[in-house]
Amino acid sequence: MIRDTIKELLKRQRLLEEALQRQSLPRQEVVESVVQKQHLSEVRSLLAGLAPAEIAEIIDELNPEDLFLVWGEIDEGLLDEILDEVSDATRDTLASRSSYLGAACVVNAFELSQGRLCQTTIESVDDLEGIKPIWVDLVGTTAADRRKIGQFFGLELPDPEDLCDIESSARFYVEEGGEIHLHSDFLLDREGDSRNVPVAFILFRDILFSVREEELPVFRLQRLRARIQTGYVSDGMDMLLDLYAANAEYSADSLEEIYSALGEVGKKVLSEAMTDEEAAKILAEIAEEEDLNGRIRRNILDTRRALTFLIRRKLLSTPQFEDARQIMRDIESLDGHTAFLFDKINFLMDATVGFININQNRVIYRLTVLTVIFMPLNLVAGIGGMSEFSVVTQAIPWPISYGLFTIGLIVMAWLTLVILRFYERRPGPAKSTGEKRSRWLPSLRSSPPS
Repeated sequence: MIRDTIKELLKRQRLLEEALQRQSLPRQEVVESVVQKQHLSEVRSLLAGLAPAEIAEIIDELNPEDLFLVWGEIDEGLLDEILDEVSDATRDTLASRSSYLGAACVVNAFELSQGRLCQTTIESVDDLEGIKPIWVDLVGTTAADRRKIGQFFGLELPDPEDLCDIESSARFYVEEGGEIHLHSDFLLDREGDSRNVPVAFILFRDILFSVREEELPVFRLQRLRARIQTGYVSDGMDMLLDLYAANAEYSADSLEEIYSALGEVGKKVLSEAMTDEEAAKILAEIAEEEDLNGRIRRNILDTRRALTFLIRRKLLSTPQFEDARQIMRDIESLDGHTAFLFDKINFLMDATVGFININQNRVIYRLTVLTVIFMPLNLVAGIGGMSEFSVVTQAIPWPISYGLFTIGLIVMAWLTLVILRFYERRPGPAKSTGEKRSRWLPSLRSSPPS
């Protein structure tokens, strides 16, 4: 098979190199070069007759050293097709020593064309040649990927996860070279999994670089808007402000969902009856909405701090300054909603806990009623168990005497229960006083003034 032949050629290549390195021959470098070209030319001729899928299967089985040797002998016109066929591990290995990016990362560059953003997917640093982007968006990149792209543009791209450890006051700063660095948290609201995702922004030479670990709805929305609407953005700073504006809108949408969810929870809480199992589920739902509300509040706080930094450092033009002020006003309106939701959540939480207490009180009440009923029975039963009872009833057959005694106990328990029910239905003092006052009101109204 061709696969085995290529592996055998590579094995001979390594053995000859090791043998030549152990021997000291005149013009050794020339000999090594000739031997290497001979074997690699044979590998090249074997690969020339294969399809991209077949070549991909072969190089997937090679170790990194042999992989780079074989990769250099493949026709350049087939490289992109082969990259689509190889495994992610092979592609990442190739990316570590070439201009190609890792298989897991997604890099998109956006440039203006007739007032709209045009998106270009970047698989290799060479794809950046010939375009003038205003926004470069990096998702799930490795340190090697960020280093390659950073070297192309002449800056250092940070890892957004590392920025979570720095102080909040150091997340917004301007480098000596004019790079504007901002670190912000963007909300990711998924059912059962809401969290804040860190995003690193770098504004350099009117190009906005955004680095994050996963895709976010806000970024998808902005890409769609900028591609459809003409004149939506004009430079990297406009793109940054629009991302913050979309983040505020996304937070507002999440607040509306919390309103709807709490409305459904409120209907359950205000129902006439609720079991402990239902109360436990409701408490879990309330806790989830409270957690999301807290994340939204943190999210808009972080957005406000970023906009305040841009305004304070006078990095915005007059139209951009007005846009930032409008976003700040939108964020201020959201503060009142989050505060109201916190109060509503506390109310529903207290009401649910109150229902649980009521259910527990009912159980305790039943136990109390049983205790009250059996208290006199225990007393009488204790007397019945004494020897005096046997002396008094010795003339009566014991089945009859103890039968009557048991009937007496039952009647006593029933009377105790009736008395308890009577006192439960009896109106309290406040109600009686209110009734007395209502009786006196007509006579007071009908009496003539003195």
